[in-house]
Amino acid sequence: MPGDAVFMSDQQGTAEVLSVSAAWALLREEAVGRVCVVVDGQPEIFPVNFLVDHGSIVFRTAEGTKLNASIGRPVAFEVVSYDLSNGEAWSVVLKGMAREVVRMHELIDTLQLPLFPWHAAPKPQVVRIEPTVISGRRFHAVAHDGSAVPAPRRSAHE
Repeated sequence: MPGDAVFMSDQQGTAEVLSVSAAWALLREEAVGRVCVVVDGQPEIFPVNFLVDHGSIVFRTAEGTKLNASIGRPVAFEVVSYDLSNGEAWSVVLKGMAREVVRMHELIDTLQLPLFPWHAAPKPQVVRIEPTVISGRRFHAVAHDGSAVPAPRRSAHE
């Protein structure tokens, strides 16, 4: 059925291919991702704090390489997470076009989102990645010997 998770066997065990809605749900729970752009023919990756907004990814930045290499160009965006409590890991990758938010009504709406730069320098430009492809996988992490990665032990002082 469309939208349902599909289980695939790989060398590590079983990986769940996430539905688009499951991938978006995971993205909504995270705050940091990576934007991949091409600069002078070479890939560059930048960590950004972001929000999901109307089926797109929004982040703030300043003038510079990240902004210049992303606007009007195809980009990739990735978020990876690992749950220490159960050894479950997941990755979601979006591919699409990035554009600077400049239309007044959209800029006002976007600036009202709870998205604040973590760095002290001003980040006045807002970038929106409008994905054409979204994919994700969830799986249990394994140790080098193929066994399940154990959950970390908590110290008696926690």
